[in-house]
Amino acid sequence: MFPTHRPRRLRSHPQIRRMVRETVVTPSDLIYPLFAVPGTAIANEVKSMPGVYQLSIDKIVEEAKQVYDLGIPAIILFGIPADKDTDATGAWHDCGIVQKASTAVKEAVPELIVMVDTCLCEYTSHGHCGYLEVGDLTGRVLNDPTLELLKKTAVSQAKAGADIIAPSGMMDGFVQAIREGLDEAGFQDTPIMSYAAKYASAYYGPFRDAADSAPQFGDRRTYQMDPGNGREALKEIELDITEGADMLMVKPALAYMDIIWRVKAATNLPVAAYNVSGEYSMVKAAALNGWIDEQKVVMETLTGFKRAGADLILTYHAKDAARWLNQ
Repeated sequence: MFPTHRPRRLRSHPQIRRMVRETVVTPSDLIYPLFAVPGTAIANEVKSMPGVYQLSIDKIVEEAKQVYDLGIPAIILFGIPADKDTDATGAWHDCGIVQKASTAVKEAVPELIVMVDTCLCEYTSHGHCGYLEVGDLTGRVLNDPTLELLKKTAVSQAKAGADIIAPSGMMDGFVQAIREGLDEAGFQDTPIMSYAAKYASAYYGPFRDAADSAPQFGDRRTYQMDPGNGREALKEIELDITEGADMLMVKPALAYMDIIWRVKAATNLPVAAYNVSGEYSMVKAAALNGWIDEQKVVMETLTGFKRAGADLILTYHAKDAARWLNQ
């Protein structure tokens, strides 16, 4: 004999399914990454990321307008400087590429939130996220001297108009250092979204093409997290919350939904998931080969991130997803 309640009753009609849907993705959940390069009228497609471009600032502004018109509330800016050095000068210089792009976007689309990646790997000649011991080819970044550079970078970005600072270098104490720097410079109301649980992941490969940020030697395992560790993520978020983080990020997202879930359960702060370059490129490659339905796969994946606990999703699919949602 069948039970009184039959779950299929609520699946029998599209409108009923829509009415009882537990998890819904909207354009307001999305943040769109953009890569800024020097020059004018430049749009270099990233070979390993179809549909993603390195853009000059005039093109960044055009993209920002489209993003805002689609109902996406925010972008995150990454910079590729003309020159790199061991001091990551392009990261914290007031005329740095991200600083110029931030100012241009805020002037053109003041209501759009400009988040900025606060890291050094795109700007160092060796491709690591901070100072290295002279002659050390292992990639062991000197923690405390790097904090001073991150503090300078964050203040410079805030002065240029950035609405949210997003430090991603995984240095111990980086949230506290940046919070102190922002407060001392008069930016007490500028929030910090910490890359609190950032794993040393193979999924970052295409991003390093986009941001020209691959390490010249060694790897980033001395400062990014081991993929096998879950409890460590909770330790990291606890430290970042204590130091003054306003939002927390888990990166990557697809292979770390359990971490998103655990982080969300451990805090009342907003949690973001970064749907990273490798995750994007796999979907694009399969779609271009006709192996999957891109729209259905993307929307199912984004829904999975939200169901796991993400309040916000940084994704290269953001514009396409917003168009599909707005249909």
